[in-house]
Order: sequence, then structure tokens, then C-alpha cells
Amino acid sequence: MAIRNTAEATQRLTGSTERLEAVGPVTIHHVTPSRIPDWLSFFDHDAFAGNPVDAVCYCTGPHILPREQEGGLEHRSWRQNRELMIGLLQSGRAFGYLAYVDDKPAGWVNASKRSECSMYRIGDGAAPPDWDVISFSCFGIAPPYRGHGLVHLLFQRVLADAPTRGAKWVEAYPFNDQENVDEDNWRGPAKLFTAHGFELVERSPRHCVMRARINSAARA
Repeated sequence: MAIRNTAEATQRLTGSTERLEAVGPVTIHHVTPSRIPDWLSFFDHDAFAGNPVDAVCYCTGPHILPREQEGGLEHRSWRQNRELMIGLLQSGRAFGYLAYVDDKPAGWVNASKRSECSMYRIGDGAAPPDWDVISFSCFGIAPPYRGHGLVHLLFQRVLADAPTRGAKWVEAYPFNDQENVDEDNWRGPAKLFTAHGFELVERSPRHCVMRARINSAARA
């Protein structure tokens, strides 16, 4: 299955891998059902351009993988994950934003509630409760648009909208090794969260958990 997924992704990923020196204005939009076709175009063609091995995920990993497992999608087909995420977005169980440059989807953040993310969900007795926490589960920036501030703009939009979503906390899971991560650094840069008042609450061998109250993070 892993070999098939990679081979099919090689044919599907038609986006450029060359970083642009400059980009136009960026707009951020919540992925409502009407924007799912844009989201699909981004993941089908651009998000993993030059990286077909990881193109299987369609950002389902945070929703279906257990806390102790950060990989393991190789036994699922990309089509399964694609359809699963469509359903999660349509139902509102997955929640995120697309960054557009010149009306083209160029970046994504998964900002679902922790209660919907098995990779980060704690369960009964969690303090704060899972449903009270918005997780910065994943960032994805297409290669041409990396290094142009899209991650920061997506981050700011999540914080701006967070008070309307009935949560009190935001949480992030940056890699411990910030010098040796994938170019798109899909967990987000630790320095971004530190600058907005996120505090370290837990450290695992591969990543840490950082958390902030919504109002204080938005003011930072």
C-alpha cells in the first residue's frame, strides 16, 4: 500500500517545488463546505509537491492516530484518508483555515478541538477538558510560499476566531528538534508559540506540548 500511495502521489502532485522570491497579498478563509474543493486542490496537487511519501495523510493523522503513534498511515490508502477528511470537514469535526495567495490556496492549518484529535486527546479527567482546547494540530504550506509568513497569518486567524468557538485554551505540539525538521515544519515553529505566551506543559521524546489561555495568547 505504501508503494502504491507513493507512486500515485507522484502522478498527482503537479504543484511547483520552487520557492517564490515574493508573493502577493494573503487572505485567510475558514474551510466551510463550500471551500472543500479548494482544500482538495491544495492537498491533491500542491501541499506535498516534491514529497510524495507524505502525501497519503490529507491531515487525517491527528484525527485517527493514537497519542503514542505519530506515524503509521502507510497501511491506509490516500483515497481513504481523502474521503475521511472530507466527511470531517463537512461535519465540523475537523476545523481549519486555508491561506490564499492570488486566489490560489497556498497554506493550511488544522485547528480542530483537542476532543476531535486522537493524537492529542487526553480523555476523561483532562484538565483543561479536551473540548475546551483548540489544537494547532498541523500546518501545511506549499513549497512556493514557504518563508513568506503564511504560518504566522494562519496562526493569528486561529487566535482571532478562538473566542467565538467556545474554547478557553490553545495548544501546540512543536518538535523538540527545531534544527532538523521537514521544510514545512508541520507542527509549527516553537518560537512562534513562545512569543505568544505558550508555556511548556509536557515533553515527549519527539515533541513538546505548549499551552496558553486564548485571551492572553491573542494579546501577545
